[in-house]
Amino acid sequence: MHLRLEGADVLKLFYSPTSPYARKVRVVLRETGLISRVEEMPANSLAEGAAEIIQNPLSKVPSFVREDGSVLIDSPVICEWLDAQAPGIALVPTDGEARWSCLRRQALADGIMDAAFNTVMENIRSDSEKSQHWLTRWQGAIERSIDAMVAETVAPDERFDLGDITFACALGYVNFRLPQIGWASRLPELSAWYEAHSERSSMLETRPPTG
Repeated sequence: MHLRLEGADVLKLFYSPTSPYARKVRVVLRETGLISRVEEMPANSLAEGAAEIIQNPLSKVPSFVREDGSVLIDSPVICEWLDAQAPGIALVPTDGEARWSCLRRQALADGIMDAAFNTVMENIRSDSEKSQHWLTRWQGAIERSIDAMVAETVAPDERFDLGDITFACALGYVNFRLPQIGWASRLPELSAWYEAHSERSSMLETRPPTG
């Protein structure tokens, strides 16, 4: 989607500190070295009038305003655009199996984020309104997808592309919002992979707030 915002003269990222989708973009900003060119602007996408403020008719974050006033929405789109602005970084491989592996891993982790976010929102509803069917379905999707991550990871010093970034952000969000999933105790190798990547400065600087 290509939207327009009149009068923009700087790069702006509208984000929520707790959004795993926005965190993915914020990590990419730091990994590409583009963070110095971008104004990060916290926003509540659920507030009245938020769609106009963040310039996204879906009223979702992240929302990214480019220097010419055009607006990019959806984290995969924003991340790929950012990667294209940083020659030599290649967080998204341009072709071959490496590209499809990266995009497949991103899609898997985005799906975990979707199921986790839906679970969080469903649990806000009163007990009489909650759907146990969907809560069970989403938990199953999360657990199966995290299990599938194990075969998709490599040593932390071998690769950190957009697929790996999305993996790390998804696992971090599950830990943050759904600690009862308890995936780390079941999957020690994946836990070690996650802990290693969690120490990267890009991950440390974008951790969701606690307390």
